[in-house]
Amino acid sequence: MTEKIDHIGVAVANLKEASDAFATILGVKASEPEEVAEQKVRVVFFDVGGVHIELLEPTCPESTIAGFIEKRGQGLHHVAYQVADIESEMARLASAGVRLIDATPRCGAHGMKIAFVHPKSSGSVLTELCEHGDH
Repeated sequence: MTEKIDHIGVAVANLKEASDAFATILGVKASEPEEVAEQKVRVVFFDVGGVHIELLEPTCPESTIAGFIEKRGQGLHHVAYQVADIESEMARLASAGVRLIDATPRCGAHGMKIAFVHPKSSGSVLTELCEHGDH
């Protein structure tokens, strides 16, 4: 079961420039940049009333974020929902016929377990499930 919206992911070509712009627009400071080697991205987060805006910059041309920017340009990449037990939630969705991109959770920023629902199962919106904790 979904607990809340955790974050909204935005693909950006230049993390520093985007962070500066979002800091001005939102009036809040970004977190320290974090490299998520497994995902081939550098990220920062902005806390906006308990929901986070995540800016994702590719660290190499093979990054899925680099491919996204090349095809669609910078912009909204995904909406992430916090769940208490990601494996159970993935099993529930799979049994309901929802198409998942990930067969098992992977490691995301801040030590979260993450998994993605295919956009074809979620109204063309890439949907991320995330479970907080040391994983």
